[in-house]
Amino acid sequence: MNGHALHVLLEFAFFYPLAMSLVWMSGGLIYFMRWERKEPSRVKPPALSSYPMVSLIVPCHNEGEQVRETIAYLAGQTYPYFEIIAVNDGSTDDTGEQLDELMKEYPELRVLHLASNQGKAMGLRAAALASKAEYLVCVDGDALLDPYATHWLVSHLIDSSRVGAVTGNPRIRNRSTLLGKLQVGEFSSIIGLIKRAQRVYGRIFTVSGVIAAFRKSALHDVGYWNTDMVTEDIDVSWRLQMRHWEIRYEPNALCWILMPETLRGLWKQRLRWAQGGSEVLLRYGLKLLRWRQRRMWVVAAEYLVSLLWSFDMATIVMLWFLGKFIDLPQEIRVDTLLPEWNGVVLGMICMGQFLISLLIDRRYEARIGRNYYWMIWYPLVYWMLTTATSICALPKAIFKRKGTRAVWTSPDRGLR
Repeated sequence: MNGHALHVLLEFAFFYPLAMSLVWMSGGLIYFMRWERKEPSRVKPPALSSYPMVSLIVPCHNEGEQVRETIAYLAGQTYPYFEIIAVNDGSTDDTGEQLDELMKEYPELRVLHLASNQGKAMGLRAAALASKAEYLVCVDGDALLDPYATHWLVSHLIDSSRVGAVTGNPRIRNRSTLLGKLQVGEFSSIIGLIKRAQRVYGRIFTVSGVIAAFRKSALHDVGYWNTDMVTEDIDVSWRLQMRHWEIRYEPNALCWILMPETLRGLWKQRLRWAQGGSEVLLRYGLKLLRWRQRRMWVVAAEYLVSLLWSFDMATIVMLWFLGKFIDLPQEIRVDTLLPEWNGVVLGMICMGQFLISLLIDRRYEARIGRNYYWMIWYPLVYWMLTTATSICALPKAIFKRKGTRAVWTSPDRGLR
């Protein structure tokens, strides 16, 4: 490595997050001006031309502490015509017993029991095949679905026959620690803004696994969820769009979820997300080279460049660390990792991004602005975590044997 190569690494480390922040901000603002600003109040969704039956699907594995609340919120949907299908996927706690009791309380509830842990994808497939409806709304076992969420999601599926899936707007329930507060801002200023921008630019990287609606005929077209992918939501999103089904984002479809509030839990979750992204890139990368898949090129390129950025950052950190113990040549020496003028510029852009996203999100959570202070610390935490998980996840994805079943592991639900 020479001085010119180090200069390129440093420039890329700075300009990539800067460019992506500008892309996300511009796309988010375009989305807001084009669709969001004109929408009626969230508590009064527009009337639909028809109200076809919807299946509300919730796969469960060891969700005994949450499942009663989850089912109660599903049963409280304002949408007039739905059934609830809960899948007890080999739970070792009392989830199955609780679900059987809940059937007496909620006549619209059906329960499928799988004898052993088959994984979320298999649970979703079983429920989809048992469903009586063409439209499916899938949530996680700890999710509390907003009463109007089904209405908002189904409106897109009715609007166009080419819409294969709609992703909702997850909100964080647990906010008792710094990690919890940071994730409130993350889901608003990063995840929500990215989905808005991707909706504007044509393709969405992934539906949210905790809340998404699907057209069953679209799922049948792509073979439903793959059981050997660690993130079934990313995988099915790519396959739907590669078959030219449209995916939309609906910010009014709120869903309150639990997130990790320990470093260990957050690491495991983000490592799984990073591995899932790498898996779909490795599995479908060559297929995306076809001209027919050109609308997916931006999504794939964005993820590939983010991987390169992670390795770029790791190289810079490694050179700085080695320089503390080895007398490196001056042209490849990294003297400091502390922000200089470019770090200040990047920080200001990030805070501008956070401000824009929080102002937009006030429509859905009036007091979300009080989390703005905590976002000062977010760039450091997020970029460090992204770098580390991306680097560790890539070899896991490369050496994972195809066909290996992805089964449940009990996640960190945080503190409440």
